[in-house]
Amino acid sequence: MKAVGYRVAGPLSAGDALVDLELPAAEPGPHDLRVAIRAVSVNPADVQMRARMSPPEGKVRVLGFDAAGVVNAIGSNVTLFKPGDEVFYAGAMDRPGTNSELHLVDERVVGSKPKTLSFSEAAALPLTSIAAWELLFERLAIPYGVKTQSGALLIINGAGGVGSILTQLARRLTGLTVIATASRPETEAWCRRMGAHHVINHHRPLDQGLKEIGIGEVRYVAGLTATDRHLPEITEAIAPHGRLALIDDPRAFDIVGLKRKSVSVHWELMFTPTLYRTPDMVMQRHLLNEVAALVDAGLLRTTLTEDAGLINAFNLKRVHAQVESGRSIGKTVLSGF
Repeated sequence: MKAVGYRVAGPLSAGDALVDLELPAAEPGPHDLRVAIRAVSVNPADVQMRARMSPPEGKVRVLGFDAAGVVNAIGSNVTLFKPGDEVFYAGAMDRPGTNSELHLVDERVVGSKPKTLSFSEAAALPLTSIAAWELLFERLAIPYGVKTQSGALLIINGAGGVGSILTQLARRLTGLTVIATASRPETEAWCRRMGAHHVINHHRPLDQGLKEIGIGEVRYVAGLTATDRHLPEITEAIAPHGRLALIDDPRAFDIVGLKRKSVSVHWELMFTPTLYRTPDMVMQRHLLNEVAALVDAGLLRTTLTEDAGLINAFNLKRVHAQVESGRSIGKTVLSGF
């Protein structure tokens, strides 16, 4: 089968940063689906692994998490799917990735593809939807679907992949005032399109931007990018007994300043259930099915902004470079081989 991978971690400038491969198709394990991949998208996790994490010597690593495709074969203990089912999912960090014609994934973290979306449109959603959903409803503990919920949510980097779906979820499924940050006219317009009530510039002090829109403090903060750099402003702007959830990877993160306000801090990593095979990992399947239902009902929209062409090394390098630039809006997808 065709695939794209690498043998040594490093920058995109290296000639073998990503290469086209021919690999044997693996047989599904007891709980696995083998999926014929129709479309994938690229996330910061792909870029970080390619740059920093070499596979074992003599081995190749195939990247890719988000995918949409058709079930090709099933394992002996599979009960939730059958060959021919259309699915979408975000895979796992400790297994080969989705940048391949055929891919193995545990059925417990797979959702049924939204009926109203193409494979490309669906592939933009899984990883970011899971991360945003878990951050909003589990880490920040905001009640799902309770429109009487008061207070404000500040989303740092509202135009990225997670920010784009988090803004939609918060606007449509809670009663919170949604404030996104952006720094360019096009990203500000995108945040408003996703449903943000207000947009402030994260290149300026966040607490100052909040005051300019008449909001003195926020109960909830989602740190999606540069949370450590914004921490002094978050400390100033967050309300007593507030909640901060973050997904990025600061080298150091000193939260002592939040103690006076009794602020709770929460990490979100959507790969934790698959890394540790937690008993509740099937909740990601239920979550994706709920997202699909909301999409089909017209309450959520795909965050796809660009289809970058076929799934091959040349196109994936271009998209990795785009993600590394930090200027992406929404999600970029690749389709077919």
